[in-house]
Amino acid sequence: MEIIKTDIEGVVIIEPRIFRDPRGYFFESYSKREFDEKVGPVDFVQDNESCSTRGVMRGLHFQRPPFAQAKLVRCVKGAVIDVAVDIRKGSPTYGRHVAVELTEDNHRQFFIPRGFAHGFAVLSDIAVFQYKCDNYYHPEADGGISILDTSLDIDWGIAIDDAILSDKDKKHPLLKDFDSPFDF
Repeated sequence: MEIIKTDIEGVVIIEPRIFRDPRGYFFESYSKREFDEKVGPVDFVQDNESCSTRGVMRGLHFQRPPFAQAKLVRCVKGAVIDVAVDIRKGSPTYGRHVAVELTEDNHRQFFIPRGFAHGFAVLSDIAVFQYKCDNYYHPEADGGISILDTSLDIDWGIAIDDAILSDKDKKHPLLKDFDSPFDF
């Protein structure tokens, strides 16, 4: 696996080594040994999967401490724009984001450490999205920032006016009205 560093320390894009032949392809999607060596030790405890249609936007979500989660995400069918926003108080990159296109063809993965809000927008007719988490989900620890916050200057790859959001995601505060539970 190749690790691509981003402008925000700890947030990385992972490109697998893909073996192709006339039958198709093969790649190792996760190796704890290699991940721990190249990214850092993370003990993933839960795998999740969602299926969404074109125009769906999910996020920007996080779990409040002590239930914070790091995530390793990928799109196994279709295409998404995936985003991590730094919400760690005192961070020199607070409020900045990294965005990456994850597709069934590029097989890229995106690692989002604890202290970041995460979201994605679906670019294809259907997207199947998978992610590993290093902590179990706790509904009482749910948090979020508005995915529609224009101050974040995120290019979602879709028209915001046409976005399909959950009622919960429509109610998240803007970054300027947000009191982060994370310290740098």
